[in-house]
Amino acid sequence: MEPLSNNALKILQQRYLIRDAQGVPKETPEELFMRVANAVAQAEERYGGKEKVEIWRQRFFSMMADLDFLPNSTTLMNAGTGYGQLSSCFVLPVKDSLSEIFKTLRLAVLVQQKGGGTGFNFSGLRPAGDWISRSDGESTGPVSFIKIFDLVAEHVKQGGKRRGANMGILNIDHPDIFDFIQLRSDGQRLKNFNLSVGVSDAFMEVLEANGDWSLINPRTKKTIHTVNSRKIWEMLCEHAWESGNPGVIFLDTINAANPVATMGEIDATNPCGEVPLLPYESCNLGSINLTRFVKSAKGANFELDWDRLGETVEWAIQFLDDVLEINKFPSRTIQKASLANRKIGLGVMGWAELLIRLKIPYASKEAVTLAEKLMGFIQNKSFDASAQLGRERGNFPNWEKSIFYPDQPMRNATRTSIAPTGTISILADTSSSIEPLFALAFQRKNVLNGETLQSVNPFFLEFLRSENLIEEKILKEVISSGTCAQVKELPEKIRELFKTALEISPDWHLRHQIAFQKFTDNAVSKTVNLPLESTPEQVDQLYRNAWKFGAKGITVYRNDSGDEQLLYRGVKSTGPEFISCIR
Repeated sequence: MEPLSNNALKILQQRYLIRDAQGVPKETPEELFMRVANAVAQAEERYGGKEKVEIWRQRFFSMMADLDFLPNSTTLMNAGTGYGQLSSCFVLPVKDSLSEIFKTLRLAVLVQQKGGGTGFNFSGLRPAGDWISRSDGESTGPVSFIKIFDLVAEHVKQGGKRRGANMGILNIDHPDIFDFIQLRSDGQRLKNFNLSVGVSDAFMEVLEANGDWSLINPRTKKTIHTVNSRKIWEMLCEHAWESGNPGVIFLDTINAANPVATMGEIDATNPCGEVPLLPYESCNLGSINLTRFVKSAKGANFELDWDRLGETVEWAIQFLDDVLEINKFPSRTIQKASLANRKIGLGVMGWAELLIRLKIPYASKEAVTLAEKLMGFIQNKSFDASAQLGRERGNFPNWEKSIFYPDQPMRNATRTSIAPTGTISILADTSSSIEPLFALAFQRKNVLNGETLQSVNPFFLEFLRSENLIEEKILKEVISSGTCAQVKELPEKIRELFKTALEISPDWHLRHQIAFQKFTDNAVSKTVNLPLESTPEQVDQLYRNAWKFGAKGITVYRNDSGDEQLLYRGVKSTGPEFISCIR
């Protein structure tokens, strides 16, 4: 088994390892991975008997224990425990009646109690002040119900171990769109909701022409206001610049890629935006640790091990499909919708550190070209693996209503998705998802009941050692600031290679997102980091470019803005003991 970092061990002990009544862990990390592998491999008995179970148990265990692949946190927490909800992503509909709203809220509580995150589109709710026939009163509108959902989520920890995560969406033609855009501003706090505006192609075309836009009552389907499109857009960009919320999802782009479009339109995503789902659908995710797939090339260089990566993609697709087989769903409605399309989402983590291993700067055309090649390879391998499972096990039930009918067998309607990998990347001791390095040394706050985790990038230390540059003066400068940009003792090529998120132009952030999105079935969760001195006009241009180049959504975050920040550059406790332990 691959050795785990100190931070990984802390996370495992707090969140993942089974504990006794006194809270003391009663399994080791190795036993955790075997528990999960054993539980998931039981699905194989249906298709090949006990012999096949043993083969895949060992394969699944080796993928996880070697940190080549990790499933979403809910699977790690719950598989083999009897607490069997293993999916992490859910979308629930919000219909325009009090009973339906609270029916959805009740179901959301059940999902979050067992570790899932939920996404909602509130655009079907009548606007604030609209007439309610039964009571002859007035509606309080979608914003008021978002606040109620947020309050409830605050008191329901996901799986008993973390607060609930939610995505709240309001379409840009809803009359309450201005109140929604301002929901996270002016000191107001939603602790458990990300917010996104659902934007259509029609709106973007009107915006390009600087035209007027109609706000439509969803109850009557009639226009009740007409406003200049730029008024909405400028407010949206201003508040995203101010607090990081709301983001944007491009609904027509999402639905153009919907493989089962005849089953209805998608209007919501999971909490981080990487999985657009139909009402009541769920999805289980997993990510490949790219740093594990490099091998020595000529000289001191490295190259990708494409053969081993391809095999791991195939095993990971089988793992995620098996999770669906053993999964326990929070309701029959969710079970039926989820198994009808059997959506899974295989993604990646460690992209930034892979580039460093290959000596390719993140802010370069070479990196973007490799992103397309890599994700194209993963998409093709996952497609082939799911097609083979379709031949062996049967296609997903809605196959005849999908783009694959009649000639292409397919087990899973979607197969790839780029998740943020926040916690599992700590377990794998690698960089998150496809993000650049946030910093070479940083503090991660509010991860474990308010505890702060400190990290110094191991690849940077390894690189300094290989170049005989690991001097105490350099270490102190980098550890205290989190960057090496100011360290003149380092060659320029090293400073370029180790540029961190806020030193990289936002345009490069977006180019990486677009490159991965081209070859991803679902969507890409990516934060475009902005320096504090950025302007709302830059957010405007990023949002427009994201739509033009085919992103399914976009989120920005300006450093030191918003009401709660999780990552901070630099580690302040840089005493002699700290320096010596990392040298």
